[in-house]
Amino acid sequence: MASIEGGCSCGAVRYRLTNSPLFVHCCHCTWCQRETGSAFAVNVLIERSAIEVLQGDLVRAELPTESGGGQSFLRCATCGTTIWTHYAGHKDVIAFLKGGTLDDPNTAPPDIHIFTSSKQDWVSIDDGKPIMKKYYSREARWPKASIDRLKAAKAAAKG
Repeated sequence: MASIEGGCSCGAVRYRLTNSPLFVHCCHCTWCQRETGSAFAVNVLIERSAIEVLQGDLVRAELPTESGGGQSFLRCATCGTTIWTHYAGHKDVIAFLKGGTLDDPNTAPPDIHIFTSSKQDWVSIDDGKPIMKKYYSREARWPKASIDRLKAAKAAAKG
């Protein structure tokens, strides 16, 4: 895998991915729209252990989610750019890295579009990726190698 790096808006935080993404969501839900101030969020799912923070300090902010489970936001302590989040269902094992923080966001294009039932009318999706009105079955969409990595990461965290 070629080195994939990224950082925050002010440059205080820099990171490197030490593995390829598990899967990439382009989420069109209204919560992601509100949190990003944009029409969608590109979430690069990856094991937290595969994110090497090269420099800078991150602060954690807890925000609510529609499910009620909550979400942790890891942000640059200087400029506040969200680098990644953790959803309650994955605890701190899986990070939802924000695709826009990658030096080259084209290195992690979406594998799927989710929650398109609430996408903005002016957004046109024509990249040939699956389009889901809500969520989806991970087992039906993820590559087997990614499912195996997810299971391994969760097992390692338990034990």
